[in-house]
Amino acid sequence: MKTTILTLFAALAGLFSAKAEVSNVAYRDHQVRFTVISEGTVRLEYAPDGQFTDNKSFMAVNREYEPVDYNVKCGSWIEITTPVLKLRYKKGTGKFTDQNLIITAASTKKGAFQFAWKPGMKQQQNLKGTFRTLDGYDGDVRTFDTPEGKKGEHMELEDGVLARDGWTLIDDSKSLLFDGDPQWEWVTERKCPDGQDWYFLAYGTDYKRALKDYTRFAGKMPLPPRYAFGYWWSRYWLYSDKEVRNLAKDLRNYGFPLDVLVIDMDWHYTEEGRGGWTGWTWNKELFPNYRRLLQDLHADNLKVTLNLHPADGVNYYEEKYPEVARAMGVDPASQQCIEWLGSDKRLMTTMFDKILNPMMADGVDFWWLDWQQHLYDRKLPTLKNTWWTSRCFFTNMQQYTDKRPMIYHRWSGLGNHRYQVGFSGDTSISWASLDFQPYFNHTASNVLYGYWSHDLGGHMHGINRIDPEMYIRWMQLGAMSPIMRTHSTKNAQLKKEPWVFDYNITLTLRNTVRQRYTMAPYIYSMARRAYDDALALCRPMYYDYPTVQEAYDYKNEYMFGDQMMVSPITSPMSGHYSVQKTWLPEGEWFELATGTLLKGGCTVERTYAMDEYPIFVKAGAVIPFYTDKVQHLQGNDEDVVVAVFPGADGGSFSMYEDNGDDQQYDTEYATTALTSRMEGNELTVTVGARQGSYKDMPAQRRFRVKVYNRFLPIAATVNGKPVHCSYCGEDFAVMVEVPETDCSVEKVVKLTFADTEVSLDGMKARAHRIAKEMEAMKYRDAGVVFHRQFGILGSVSEALDYADAADQPMAVSDFMASYQRLPELLKAQKQNEEQIEAFLKAVDWKE
Repeated sequence: MKTTILTLFAALAGLFSAKAEVSNVAYRDHQVRFTVISEGTVRLEYAPDGQFTDNKSFMAVNREYEPVDYNVKCGSWIEITTPVLKLRYKKGTGKFTDQNLIITAASTKKGAFQFAWKPGMKQQQNLKGTFRTLDGYDGDVRTFDTPEGKKGEHMELEDGVLARDGWTLIDDSKSLLFDGDPQWEWVTERKCPDGQDWYFLAYGTDYKRALKDYTRFAGKMPLPPRYAFGYWWSRYWLYSDKEVRNLAKDLRNYGFPLDVLVIDMDWHYTEEGRGGWTGWTWNKELFPNYRRLLQDLHADNLKVTLNLHPADGVNYYEEKYPEVARAMGVDPASQQCIEWLGSDKRLMTTMFDKILNPMMADGVDFWWLDWQQHLYDRKLPTLKNTWWTSRCFFTNMQQYTDKRPMIYHRWSGLGNHRYQVGFSGDTSISWASLDFQPYFNHTASNVLYGYWSHDLGGHMHGINRIDPEMYIRWMQLGAMSPIMRTHSTKNAQLKKEPWVFDYNITLTLRNTVRQRYTMAPYIYSMARRAYDDALALCRPMYYDYPTVQEAYDYKNEYMFGDQMMVSPITSPMSGHYSVQKTWLPEGEWFELATGTLLKGGCTVERTYAMDEYPIFVKAGAVIPFYTDKVQHLQGNDEDVVVAVFPGADGGSFSMYEDNGDDQQYDTEYATTALTSRMEGNELTVTVGARQGSYKDMPAQRRFRVKVYNRFLPIAATVNGKPVHCSYCGEDFAVMVEVPETDCSVEKVVKLTFADTEVSLDGMKARAHRIAKEMEAMKYRDAGVVFHRQFGILGSVSEALDYADAADQPMAVSDFMASYQRLPELLKAQKQNEEQIEAFLKAVDWKE
């Protein structure tokens, strides 16, 4: 029960001012204020002038908190106790020191996290956060000297919110503040330079609670628009109107889904006297009617963003210069350059009113801020240009449009998580860069920077060409990353258009992008989880397994939402396969690429062809997917495939949906409960009645149920009525079309399976690999004839597509019988020893 004796004590002492308090103030006197934010988080303020800070700071924007249970005792020491911590401060002793302040665990019971912290103590095991940019790094090694570091130095990530110490102190004493202007809050400085403004978080190994507590004062991770989770095409290239149109058309014709087109800096004039690195005027030679172009791209369900380098201000040759100059009190005839000064509210308002917002009205959807110039404001030297510019563009979009705000820009410190998404800069084209990015991605979630966007395939430096294998592995990582965006510098050798590669490379790239789109309902639901619970889409393994050392040691592995784990391939193949060592946590995990159920709690070594990737799904998971026909994410009535994975007896998932691009998603959204339960031979999959509502919500949606690693059932019903099932031989999965499309109606699918001892475990990889190699055999010997027992190996997937429930197990048994005799069958095919060995290696055959 919350104790209120402090109120009486303070009143008797005459220590309260008439000023209204922020919520949850547990104690205040003329110099010290303690605020309980949550059971494990407190704010500690020392104000020598007695003026406490209620304004928002750049890091801490929330001053109102939910009620918390705490007790306060007042004597010579002030003692504040929550269920998690106990704070003791020696009353009347001023500034916090190790002599007058200590925070300890509230409980001394066995099993409770124990700690004792005093000012001056240093964290020993911070789990790190992120870094401003990957510019100038090959992996984590700096490639040239800059003001930020020397060539050859390793990147030192900034500290994050979490540490294995189990506690974190965030010192906000020197941060800038917001002035509270209700029209558009602006930067202001603290008035008392000698004060202390600290946030202390105690959490032990409960990292998830710590991140949630951080959002209570630092603000939530905003939810990007749904289209942001699609594929972005970007290239630094002198595109014209026609080339942009042809690019979009060709990607569609080759079957590549696409949502965002990025036009780099050549959208504006760049030659001397008309433009430069900074530019604000469309290049009319390249884009004679840019408004029509943007209109047509929108009609093709594409969003457009433009690159900006604002640092050089607005010069006399810009189209809007006269309007900007007059608004800034400058005579246009003087041709005086209007300096870019982010701290100047008049300038920033003018830039949006006269240049940027009109361009958004013409059809620019959001901005790519590419700031690499002076890091600090020229008049306010503690104001980081990267941080402040991101915030100005993001909040302007909030106010100017009814669309969901988004920018992409580099990281610049705590609080930057409120202005997503991240642009990691010009990455080197190397395996080292690829190898560093998984860790860089998921560790950023420790500061809630959950939406890094990388130049997939690398940007420049490194090798001066596109290595198809490296590019595929980078794209596969991108498909399992927060944002999937390709990009490269202005170099004719660095072509990433998928049609420039051979067929198999193009096919793998297309399937990789399509896989991203099929996962969109799951990804978007997990993005909502990030907003609600501060758990980023890509997150370190130690969030879920904090007491297991492997969760820290296997730094590149990460959870992709709640139900999937990824072990990225970041080195070249050896022969036909990449050999990947992966730690699997306790439980069972379904390997998506091979269709194999693996036991966890150990380290495994697995092999992957170039078109396979180590994605592991929790056993028994139920996950919403789209079909592979989706071409963009701007619609909201796509068919949903409810995927049910083998292993555990039951699973559940809450599928999230909203308008996709409005600002009301906090309260206007809907969820659908998906569950599965296995009892004996009967599987029940339930698609719950949708709960909630939002603008333009479709009333109808088609659902399908897809059950992995199962033969056709002997009986199937939906809401008690018999239905027909089909089979997906490629994935060895049962498919059920759900007739009911009304989203407000619950749908119960029941499947009854026959008893069988024939296992489908691993069949996907065996069938796929051997069929691919048998096709290659035909091209080595066009006159080859396959004997029956060998021939059935190449068509088992199709055989299952056509077979009925009774015949499917026999088809798989026949396949396995031939597969186990593969060396003998190859010999019967008159293959020599060298050819047999090569074939067995190509299919990764093992006895």
